[in-house]
Amino acid sequence: MTEENTKITGKSRRSRWIQRIVVIALIAGAFASYYLIPSVHSGLNRVFHMFATGDFHQVEAFVQSYGKYAMAISFLLMILQSVAAPLPAFLITFANASLFGWWQGAILSWTSAMAGAAVCFWIGRVLGRDAVIKLTSKAGLEQVDRFFDKHGAMSILIARLLPFISFDIVSYAAGLTSMSFWSFFIATGIGQLPATIVYSYVGGMLTGGSRKLVMGLMILFALSALVVLMKQIYNERQGKGIRRSLGKKGGEGASGSGTESGENEVE
Repeated sequence: MTEENTKITGKSRRSRWIQRIVVIALIAGAFASYYLIPSVHSGLNRVFHMFATGDFHQVEAFVQSYGKYAMAISFLLMILQSVAAPLPAFLITFANASLFGWWQGAILSWTSAMAGAAVCFWIGRVLGRDAVIKLTSKAGLEQVDRFFDKHGAMSILIARLLPFISFDIVSYAAGLTSMSFWSFFIATGIGQLPATIVYSYVGGMLTGGSRKLVMGLMILFALSALVVLMKQIYNERQGKGIRRSLGKKGGEGASGSGTESGENEVE
């Protein structure tokens, strides 16, 4: 390796460590603010409860309460739901369409979702797999890994077009690969646009009973995806328990056979 290459490698490592320190500091600051600042604690609890209800009217009222800063708050909410993967993004998309009109809402939802995807990619790239597992789930990440192995370079674009694959876990997982940021970003933008337009148009046009019906179907879909994910986690833990049990039995069998052979030798 030449001296110039050594310098480049050293700079790259320093840059990676600086980024890692920045991400860890931001995460630590967020946790500290949540636990130490009462207004932040109550505000985030309100947001999490709002998402848990599955009622986009609550999201709409929350965003609207900030007046001229409503778009900025919606933008930040979308990034928050991206980082906290289980939160449903379609609630924000529906609220944006209802508040700002379907096409303006679509632009806001698309750009904020792109920003959220970029944040997830950066976190995955900087902090690595162990941190991503803690932020998402091992079972969900392994599912996306298999999807990446199957579809190769087109994985991001295809994943964005399939509603049953978590956008946020895909973004985290992409950061763990050798994929360049711009390849990821362009594929995400193209793949995410159709769903954003459809959700925004539907959210802006529905009223009364039809709106409740679509919301019910979306919530049912979200719950079904959550059930599948929890089942995968449960099966994974059960499998580990069985393997541990078999390992212990195998160890006891080996120990027993060793004792018997030792007794035979003494005899």
